[in-house]
Amino acid sequence: MNVLVFDIQTIPDIDGARRLYDLHGLSDDDVAKAIFHKRRQQANTETLPLHLHKIVTISAVMVNGEDFKVWSLGDENSTEEDLLQRFFSGLQRFMPTLVSWNGRGFELPVIHYRSLLYPVNAKCYWDLSDVDCNYQSRFDDRHTDLMDVLSCYQAQSTVALDEMATLCGFPGTMCLANKKVWDSWQSGKIGLLRAGSQCNVLNTYLVYLNWQRNRGQISPELYSSQCLLVRKNLQQSSSPQLLEFEKKWFDL
Repeated sequence: MNVLVFDIQTIPDIDGARRLYDLHGLSDDDVAKAIFHKRRQQANTETLPLHLHKIVTISAVMVNGEDFKVWSLGDENSTEEDLLQRFFSGLQRFMPTLVSWNGRGFELPVIHYRSLLYPVNAKCYWDLSDVDCNYQSRFDDRHTDLMDVLSCYQAQSTVALDEMATLCGFPGTMCLANKKVWDSWQSGKIGLLRAGSQCNVLNTYLVYLNWQRNRGQISPELYSSQCLLVRKNLQQSSSPQLLEFEKKWFDL
């Protein structure tokens, strides 16, 4: 099993919004308030258009045999360009199976748009001629968007990761709402965003294991051993959020 589960955390692209909407002269916070207000008027939501999401965290679970790791790429001072290059370089180096929850609807389109702003090298990711590194096909196992697959590719049938994970006995997500993400970023609490994103990838991986067991790709014994591997790693963590995650996890 060579799997990379990924999740991103984003804030409004303040500089981009200033250029697009001629908001020069306003503070960062006022620009954010303006574009949230504009979005509410347009679509009755504060979720911004995908191209106006600036990536501040990319978190991942990497599983290769008995090796397990959950972490956030780079560090708290990493730039968006650095995070994107680390993501693409990891794909080229390890060529893992990608797993996400709504990755095709959110994470990957945001990554695509934001990558155009920098000279990042994503050759492996976009090389459709390489069957071992083709992440573009919707129905290819190189990238499994669990939300997409479990809903039979029907938008009206999708469910939130938090609810599905909780029903399966996992802790559910610990991420913040869009507005609170921006507030935490403004307060310098990037560590909180990174920790929440790590909880997201853990939930996604555990639901993925559940699904793999259901469809006969792994045995019940391997499922149990992989869950135990995750638990042991979390118990040895120095992160309060990951320790809390393990304590909230109960087996059905």
